[in-house]
Parts: sequence; structure tokens; C-alpha cells
Amino acid sequence: MTTATHPCWHDWEGQALIVGPGGIGRALAAELARRAPGLRIRSAGRRDADIRLDLADDASLAALAASAADALAPLRVVINTAGLLHDGPLQPEKRLSQVNRQALERSFAVNAFGPLLLAQAVEAALPRDRPVHFASLSARVGSIGDNRLGGWYAYRAAKAAQNQLLRTLAIEWQRRLPLACVTLLHPGTAATPLSAPFGRSVPPAALFSPERAAGHLLDVLEGQTPAGSGAFLAWDGQPVPW
Repeated sequence: MTTATHPCWHDWEGQALIVGPGGIGRALAAELARRAPGLRIRSAGRRDADIRLDLADDASLAALAASAADALAPLRVVINTAGLLHDGPLQPEKRLSQVNRQALERSFAVNAFGPLLLAQAVEAALPRDRPVHFASLSARVGSIGDNRLGGWYAYRAAKAAQNQLLRTLAIEWQRRLPLACVTLLHPGTAATPLSAPFGRSVPPAALFSPERAAGHLLDVLEGQTPAGSGAFLAWDGQPVPW
């Protein structure tokens, strides 16, 4: 495992893939383009994206995998911002009686399995001789050690599962892609549709614009090296308990 630091992103060349073209995803793409002008920024998502991708659909992931080596290499930065907290009848559970299998399965498909299967799909495009970032948005509510409020069964459990899956991926890539750095990121609460139903309970100073959230997240990634691969970090760079 290397301990070499990453060069300044301003000098990086290749491609970057932002998955989930929502508020934070769009802001990340814009800010990364400013910080790394040598990278071609690509977006992927179910709509309004360069590449059509549904993380919960195996055929969609297989199509990405089939084209990744030719269309995306060398892929230097991958940031997954896709997540599912609520969608119509799917809402965070307040009590055990509200838990149902379909909601659990939908949440795990997007929030847990999706990021790992994304890594599998793009692996062939990742260079082995240059630094690589693979990051995915997690959430503090996915911390088992920090869970003091309960509720939100499906989302909490799926994010905790994502953390374990990508921590395991980081260990494997330390052997196979020693210049790759895997990072799980808690972005704080951003003013996006995902958090909109719950924004009233957040103090104004703690509710970030997507642009501010993107800046914080890229600041954290710029400080990450392969020696710290597999970390679960908050927007301010502080470790989040597993």
C-alpha cells in the first residue's frame, strides 16, 4: 500500500464520473471542472445525464461495464451521489410497525448494493499506474455507533451496509489497485429534494447549499491518500463512527 500523496488535481488528466445528477451531483461536477480542468467530467443517472444509468437495474449496470474500458478510461475520479430516502409512499419509518420488506429492498438496492456494483462496472476503466478516487455519499444516520434516535430503519441500515461493502472494497483494492482511494462521505444536510421534507428541523447555519456541500466534499477528497482508503468522513474531514 502506497503512502504517496496525490498530485494537485489541477494537473490530473483523464475522465471523472459523477453518478446522480441531482443538486449535489451537479454542484460537484461544476466545482470539479474548476479544480481539475484536465479532467473530462461525465454524468450518469436515470435522467438528465451523459450516461443513462440506474444503479438498481442489472442491465443498466451491465451496459456501463461493457463500455467503461473504451468510453471512460482512464477514469480518475468517481463520485456516487445517488441515494434514496423517500419516494411517494416510501418514507422514513418512525416505528417498527411501519417497516415493510419492499421499502427495505428498494433502499438496499440503491443505497447499499448500488455503489458496490458501480465500482464493479467501472473497475476496468481505472488506471493502475495513477491515483484514483472512488467516493460515495453515505450519511451520519448510517453510523451504528452514533445512532441515538432510532427510526429510519431502511435508510440507516442500507447506508451502514454500504459502509461495510465499500470498506471491504478498499481492502481489496489496496492489493489490486494500490493507488486507488475509496472514501465514504457524509455531506451534512444540503438543500436538495432528498432532504427537503426534513429541512425545517435543521438550523439555517447547518443547512448547506449544494455548492457549499460540493466544495466541502472535494476539500475532504483532496486530503485523502491511498493510505487512508476506506475511511468514513464527514464534510469537515472528521471521522464518523462506524
